[in-house]
Amino acid sequence: MRKKDTDILFVTNGLGVLFKTEITLASDNKCTVKILSIEKAAPSKFHLHLAVAPTKMNDRYEWFLEKATEIGVHEITPIICDRSERKIINKDRFDKILLTAMKQSNVLFLPKLNQAIPFKEFIKRKNEGLRLIAHCEETDKNH
Repeated sequence: MRKKDTDILFVTNGLGVLFKTEITLASDNKCTVKILSIEKAAPSKFHLHLAVAPTKMNDRYEWFLEKATEIGVHEITPIICDRSERKIINKDRFDKILLTAMKQSNVLFLPKLNQAIPFKEFIKRKNEGLRLIAHCEETDKNH
């Protein structure tokens, strides 16, 4: 709303492309830009996929989504565990949080947010690479 004609804007598609644009028309309900340059970010050499159970307090999970986006996590899967207190998530709201975090932190890649699935179903999936589970219980760790 505060931008005016000839101001420079940086726009991304969330897939690693950064567009440098110049505003050619700025009004209250319309903005037209001219693309000045296009820059592609190099894809990451690794794929980081986090599966985390939604917390009872929704704002904690939202904070997690923000920070995961800022550090460059590629994919997030909410998992429902045996002791999960929150079994239903609002995926649309979480998608908006990811998009806002991407814009605010100048990250060029939008993480993929999967549908929530049960923990046992997630474990059965074929996942390549190193797989780690973090937990804080005082029990024996199983590999």
